[in-house]
Amino acid sequence: MKKKLIAVLALVVCTNVLATERTPQPVPERVYFSGMSDELATDALLVSLINKNYLAKKVGPNKVGVQLGNHQFVLQPSLNPEGIDRILASRFYAVSPKLVGSQELVALIGTLNDKLNFAKFTLREEGKVIQVQGAATFVGTLELEELRRFLIWTDDALIRVGQALPNSAEQLIKPIPVMSAN
Repeated sequence: MKKKLIAVLALVVCTNVLATERTPQPVPERVYFSGMSDELATDALLVSLINKNYLAKKVGPNKVGVQLGNHQFVLQPSLNPEGIDRILASRFYAVSPKLVGSQELVALIGTLNDKLNFAKFTLREEGKVIQVQGAATFVGTLELEELRRFLIWTDDALIRVGQALPNSAEQLIKPIPVMSAN
């Protein structure tokens, strides 16, 4: 009787172990940032995005590049242990030498910042680059679906901005890839 009981228990344990090994583990839908530095949060965000099958790559000590559709964003965790945490999401655009330093470009950036509230538009690198930056806020835990929806919302808004610009603007302002192809 004892041998039968041991054999049955051994069979049950082995079956459970094998079942566990074969069952795909669900990919986490959340990233828990509590108690992390910005650098550790960057690594946690990168691993979570890759596990959810995003094309993502670390592009700086506390920055992750991620592909969403045809566009790339730079994501930068900014954690505040005593308040609201956020993920800064940026897109970068190269400015044609024809526009660098022009009053038209400065006026355009000023107008975009005055009239739109989805992101901040900033001239960088002596006017050669436009940075568009928004922020998704959360407390301690980031829902990946919320981040995805935030990036889509930002992307859609940027498409509408592009559609409102003259057709020639497409030749003068071009997206800058943030992740290399290798």
